[in-house]
Amino acid sequence: MKAAVLTGYGPPDVVRVTEVDEPKVGDKDLLVRVHVTTVNRTDCGFRAARPFVVRLVTGIIRPRRKILGTEFAGVVERVGPGVTGFAVGDRVFGYNEGRFGAHAEYLSIPEGGGIATIPDGVAFVEAAAASEGSHYALSMVEGARARNGRAVLVYGATGAIGSAAVQLLKARGATVTAVCDTANMELVRSLGADRVIDYTVQDFTEDEQTYDAVLDTVGKSTFGRCKRLLKPDGVFMSSDLGPRGQNLVLPLTTRLRKGRRVKFPMSRQGRKMVLYFREKIESGEFRPVIDRHYPLDRIVDAYEYVDSERKIGNVVIDVVPQD
Repeated sequence: MKAAVLTGYGPPDVVRVTEVDEPKVGDKDLLVRVHVTTVNRTDCGFRAARPFVVRLVTGIIRPRRKILGTEFAGVVERVGPGVTGFAVGDRVFGYNEGRFGAHAEYLSIPEGGGIATIPDGVAFVEAAAASEGSHYALSMVEGARARNGRAVLVYGATGAIGSAAVQLLKARGATVTAVCDTANMELVRSLGADRVIDYTVQDFTEDEQTYDAVLDTVGKSTFGRCKRLLKPDGVFMSSDLGPRGQNLVLPLTTRLRKGRRVKFPMSRQGRKMVLYFREKIESGEFRPVIDRHYPLDRIVDAYEYVDSERKIGNVVIDVVPQD
């Protein structure tokens, strides 16, 4: 089969598209013919081994997992003899961080892993982009205790995490202020934002409104800069570790005193998470934002584009050409 193989840690060109053996299928595994996958921040982090601590999981000197790719959508090609919940021909999607392997024509995944059937009427492209950025967004939304009447600011509302966070917050009844650039203000409003701040015109940290939570979904701000935006018991959360890893320390130090706090979002994975987003897509409460398509043969170009930090929503890889 054709796959994007990681030859080492580094820039996008450490990835090579080549022929490899199909993955093995165990007793309770599924072999999925991948139609669509994505290149996302998780893939880029593991490809470049940034932060360095990634190497403790993936290999100190060289990567143990040669085929990256966390998100996928496709069709079940074969099932192990112990599989009972899926059948050949099922349209499926999911998230496979740790095992990876979605940047290929075939993927093997346990029946009990992060996989679910695609709802009727939902395209492979939409399903494939439904779990990576959105599951990080979900952890932030839950950490912010979002519910009716709570005011939340989302910085970076056009990214995969931010665009998902806006929708998930609105589904829970929160009032959302979104921060983005001029060109994408209408897109963000279409996702449900009640108010939009154009960061090319106004420094969002100078906003006069205060919030129950500020979500930095691009990891480009700090608690220090955003503290004045928070109500007395408000929460700041970031998708990044922050300068010198401060977002791992501040949740401990700010917890020791009353007032504004920092939380570090702990994302959950697995089948329960995928089923959650299956429900949200089926109900219409969530739709992934798609920026660009690349064929598998041009996956290096996709990595370069994601690394540029200019993407809007998700970048998808069409392993099988889409209509």
